[in-house]
Amino acid sequence: MKKQIKILLVVTAALFMNTCTMFDDTPWVSLFDGKTLHGWYRVNGHAEYEVSNGEIVAKALRNSINTFLCTDSVYSDFILELEFKADAKINSGIQFRSQSYPEYKNGRVHGYQCELDPSDRKWTAGIYDEARRGWLHPVDNNTSAQNAYKHLQWNKIRIEAIADTIKTFVNGIPVSHLIDDMDREGFIALQTHGIGQNRELQGKSLRWKNIRIITKNPQLYSTPTPIPAKELRNKLSLGEKQDKWKLLFDGKTNKGWRGAKLNKFPKKGWTIENGMLTIHESGGGESEKAGDIVTVDKYKNFILAVDFKITPGANSGIKYFVDTELNQGKGSSIGLEYQILDDQRHPDALKGNHIGSRTLGSLYDLIEAQNKYPNPIGQWNHAMIISKDNHVEHWLNGRKLLTFERKSDNYRQLVAESKYKVWKDFGEADTGHILLQDHGNTVSFRNIKIKEL
Repeated sequence: MKKQIKILLVVTAALFMNTCTMFDDTPWVSLFDGKTLHGWYRVNGHAEYEVSNGEIVAKALRNSINTFLCTDSVYSDFILELEFKADAKINSGIQFRSQSYPEYKNGRVHGYQCELDPSDRKWTAGIYDEARRGWLHPVDNNTSAQNAYKHLQWNKIRIEAIADTIKTFVNGIPVSHLIDDMDREGFIALQTHGIGQNRELQGKSLRWKNIRIITKNPQLYSTPTPIPAKELRNKLSLGEKQDKWKLLFDGKTNKGWRGAKLNKFPKKGWTIENGMLTIHESGGGESEKAGDIVTVDKYKNFILAVDFKITPGANSGIKYFVDTELNQGKGSSIGLEYQILDDQRHPDALKGNHIGSRTLGSLYDLIEAQNKYPNPIGQWNHAMIISKDNHVEHWLNGRKLLTFERKSDNYRQLVAESKYKVWKDFGEADTGHILLQDHGNTVSFRNIKIKEL
């Protein structure tokens, strides 16, 4: 009788477990049907992807750049799981919240990557910023994370990207915990890394299977992790340090800045709180209250990156090649300006001799910005200005807006037709300050960094 009861309990437990499995309501959605590559497309390199035995299989290819198999859909907040196996020590990765634009390095895939690294370095599930900032969260000083990946075996990878927080796991072991919001949405992609001329790796396989995602309330299914969060706001990533970027704002002090018409930082109007440098509302006048601020140093050839967030109806700007001696009177200091504006609410968007040249991202009063995809009012946008040997580009959220040549005949003609015609050799200084403008509206800045070329 006891034996029969024991058997009955085992059977009952098994039925209960099966019933729980049957009624598991976790909202997983498959991204791979196990039979076709429907919903995926290939970009950049020439490595081939195929389906075999319920797996996506790619083979390393000599003389090919990195190849990516990308989802047709874009994803913002999600939890992604898949299984991965490499037949050799071939670097790979899983792109997420990633982009590919024709104007960015000829369509090169860029964005967050969960590294798949079977090399002796053992940085699998570290977070890399492909074709942009480099390493954001390397896997060093974490033995359990480094040993979590099992070479030549199937490995379960989990990526959680929810709001500005990214977590990664390998076989259930937490690896990365990053706070960063360069991108809030994009495609997912499977990378086949280029192998150059390596004959030994030619034809070696990379395999993925059981690819599934949660996009409905993913925060409800997030996994706690003991890994301390790595905060990248107002800090340089390992990749940026290696690439010789420099912070212009440390998120805590006004070091390196002064008033454009002062020898020190303004006492009122500008605040530094919660890692943000903010100019506050004062009625909408141009440099009438707190005044503009400029870098103490001057710059010539550079890449300038700035995050900015505006309030409804706001007006401001980022100026460069600023000569603070040109205008010591009323109004803003003189220099080329990357316009910051609420195009829908501020009347300046419809003004100027050159149509559209006073809108967001434009070269103020000279050239209208094109190809704009701004984030909504109240969210952060990422501005970039590149200046190299008089060639200048404006970028917004990873897309090029405009380009021009300083000191060219065309540029000088534009100046002659603008409000700046009264200033001799406007915008042609060999060096100048970087300026953040007080235009009487609340605008915040952060992640201000520069790379001199």
